[in-house]
Amino acid sequence: MERKSAGLLMYHRRGRDVEVLLIHPGGPFWAGKDEGAWCIPKGEFTNEEPLDAARREFQEETGFPVTGDFQPLTPIKQAGGKRVYAWAVAGDCDAEAIRSNTFTVEWPPHSGRWKTYPEADRAAWFSLPRAREKILKSQQPFLDELERLLQERPAPHGKPV
Repeated sequence: MERKSAGLLMYHRRGRDVEVLLIHPGGPFWAGKDEGAWCIPKGEFTNEEPLDAARREFQEETGFPVTGDFQPLTPIKQAGGKRVYAWAVAGDCDAEAIRSNTFTVEWPPHSGRWKTYPEADRAAWFSLPRAREKILKSQQPFLDELERLLQERPAPHGKPV
């Protein structure tokens, strides 16, 4: 059975710039990684609609519910084979105030010691150029597609945004 995840790419405008919300995965594996380690809030699902899973995962990993006009993005396949479904949504939240759910893992491996970590240890808003440096390489197409969607969508006075 194919492994599937669903997530949201929240964005907002700061003047003429677009910023996106990314999270940094928690836990010991990601602790020393930064460039190329961030991702959209997402998680695995099996028996639910992908958009429902994406909204649930966003709230679980940030603590914030999200509503809005969800624009579907083209699914990607990550290096490990997992298919990721995503939606872009305009919104805002305080990245410094996220409250993520947690997971427990044996760390170090085979040590018999179990530790609990947040699924997301921090979040931040990044400009699209900076987000391309921060996000997992396999998720970069989501940023590219968001940028294309925003260029195609007319602004209130008929100018591209």
